[in-house]
Amino acid sequence: MSEQPAHAPYDALLLLSFGGPEGPDDVVPFLENVTRGRGIPRERLKEVGQHYFLFGGVSPINAQNRELLHALRKDFAEHGVELPVYWGNRNWAPYLTDTLREMAAHGRRRILVFATSAYASYSGCRQYRENLADALATLDAEGLPLPRVDKLRHYFNHPGFVQPMIDATLAALDGLPAAVRAGAHLAFTTHSIPTSAADTSGPVEAHGEGGAYVAQHLDVARQIAGAVREATRVDRPWQLVYQSRSGAPHIPWLEPDICEHLEELHGAGAPAVVMVPIGFVSDHMEVKYDLDTEAAAKAEELGLPVTRAATVGADPRFAAGIRDLVLERAAVERGRAVERCALGALGPSHDLCPVGCCPARAPRPAAAGADSPYPRQQDQGAL
Repeated sequence: MSEQPAHAPYDALLLLSFGGPEGPDDVVPFLENVTRGRGIPRERLKEVGQHYFLFGGVSPINAQNRELLHALRKDFAEHGVELPVYWGNRNWAPYLTDTLREMAAHGRRRILVFATSAYASYSGCRQYRENLADALATLDAEGLPLPRVDKLRHYFNHPGFVQPMIDATLAALDGLPAAVRAGAHLAFTTHSIPTSAADTSGPVEAHGEGGAYVAQHLDVARQIAGAVREATRVDRPWQLVYQSRSGAPHIPWLEPDICEHLEELHGAGAPAVVMVPIGFVSDHMEVKYDLDTEAAAKAEELGLPVTRAATVGADPRFAAGIRDLVLERAAVERGRAVERCALGALGPSHDLCPVGCCPARAPRPAAAGADSPYPRQQDQGAL
């Protein structure tokens, strides 16, 4: 019997992302998809969509996903990994359900999923698993063969994610005027979420103040701050801050907000700030608008020099890191012992999301976890 390929038993990789509008006419329908079930009036969505209209109604995220898709296919081909890579979105074309239907038609029966969210949280992990369950239910109702779907572990502390962020932070420091560079503070930014969602993020044993969401971001921030200190021989003050809040004012969300943080630093005499968006995989709208537009405007108003580190995007090291995660998980599924790559203090994350991990306010079926309605054993015939 011939030796199995390194990616076996998987026969496809699915790049799963948020999606975004690609023209002015797409903005409100896209926001209706994002907010479905919340009863938000269309006129209010038009107001919310103004920051998209500043960019011609086009979110950068789809173009960035295409670049990552190309980088993955190139990396796989160069390393002999003959695994086709597909792409599906939660909120805009190409839609996840359509992509899974296409994959099923192509005979894909063991699918590995890479989500463009590196951390544990409801919106960053379980909601994608719910989307997968919804898509599988649709395929089931249509009488199509159901593939077995697994999700790659969280990769916030994988070198393929962390090392490009370190280099981007150093490059952003170099972009500051020389006179203020040595005293620059680091502001590590991520998406704010309700404190209740943060506190219940990750496995049950991680629940508590901030949960896994905050702990994982702090772990990454410490690694980057330490590497920058070593490279520049300057011990810089740093803090984890938040952005992109979208909830009702009476509901507690993670703070401080980046703009409030800039005001505080300016008041305390900080000479400059580097914003490091560790919570984001690419320079999509939350980065281009909330940091490059709003936060930059606040800094200009204050007279505070700021720069912003690039996200990992389609960095070849990121693509190589994804390949490493794919081959790691494939080896685990074949019963092989593996050395999991992870930096920092927290170690590698779980392969299978346990029961109670990142719970929703209203329980819904979620695939690729211990509580999946599509049990692993029912798909053994696809191996």
